[in-house]
Amino acid sequence: MCHRVNKPILAITLGDPGGVGPEVTVKAFPHEAGLDRSIPLVVGDARIVADAVARWAPGWSVAAIEGPEEAAAVSNETIPVIDLRNCDPALVRIGEVDPYSGNAAYEYVAHTAKLAMDRRISAIVTAPLNKESMRLAGHMYDGHTGLLGELTGAKKYFMVLGSDVLRVIHVSTHVTLEEAVKRVKTDRIVDTIRAGYEHLKQMGFENPRIAVAGLNPHAGDGGQFGLEEAQEVAPAVEQARAVGIDATGPISPDAVFRMAVDGHYDIVVVLYHDQGHIPVKLVAFEEGVNVTVGLPIIRTSVDHGTGFDIAGQGVASEVNMISALDYAYKMATGDRGR
Repeated sequence: MCHRVNKPILAITLGDPGGVGPEVTVKAFPHEAGLDRSIPLVVGDARIVADAVARWAPGWSVAAIEGPEEAAAVSNETIPVIDLRNCDPALVRIGEVDPYSGNAAYEYVAHTAKLAMDRRISAIVTAPLNKESMRLAGHMYDGHTGLLGELTGAKKYFMVLGSDVLRVIHVSTHVTLEEAVKRVKTDRIVDTIRAGYEHLKQMGFENPRIAVAGLNPHAGDGGQFGLEEAQEVAPAVEQARAVGIDATGPISPDAVFRMAVDGHYDIVVVLYHDQGHIPVKLVAFEEGVNVTVGLPIIRTSVDHGTGFDIAGQGVASEVNMISALDYAYKMATGDRGR
């Protein structure tokens, strides 16, 4: 990693120290560093990272740094860590909900968000935190998305699940199905289409092709199974097309994902959480990356939880973290590897 310049700085937040975050971070780090295309670093507690390196990254070491500007000068096979010194390994309860770890995870994200807002890093890549642990520590957020939304002052933001096989962007996420149906409104769908379009442009797509899923079976089948498609979805597609966005829909939910996987569309606008999560996790379980679109910063994340049931055992897969780093690099550079 020595003396690299003019490359995006990818800052990994360590996540909950009692979960699999430290393990997947140190396992994935050598892969990204070996590509020599970015400057990866970790924001966390250097003691936690050093313990993980000793167990799961043989031949590597840790260097505590004060800021991201120091990372490029760190020697090879060394992980630079912006060391907040806020989590004594002796006090971490591995595999348990714990406000001590929850507070540390919160502070990693808060510190890194400021670095991103100050343009001192190119992107944030988040390891998983535990919502309950964070709330017990007094930080009342529904997870990374709401936390980063507040920290960055974003008013509208959207969840993308992205992979090379299938990408989806959600009109709604963590609400009841009843509430999700209520949120199927033209204005919100238009905003989601636009967010998906801007995301793909940032990723290097010249002319993004966007499909919009229907809500009801067979996209309502001409009103036999519901009116949302005619009253809310179709007008949103028309508005998007009127401003030059290549949007199509509503398309029957039982067909649209296969069409996207076959290459007919670059992203699918989905109308509720499971409509998007189920197909992505079916076709790209380990490669699917969680992206928050609409923030003034770049943020990608692993699409799995803290894995308390396997934490500390050395069996957690780093594949999803590698994918999250790769997606962050592509967003930061517009380089899709073509």
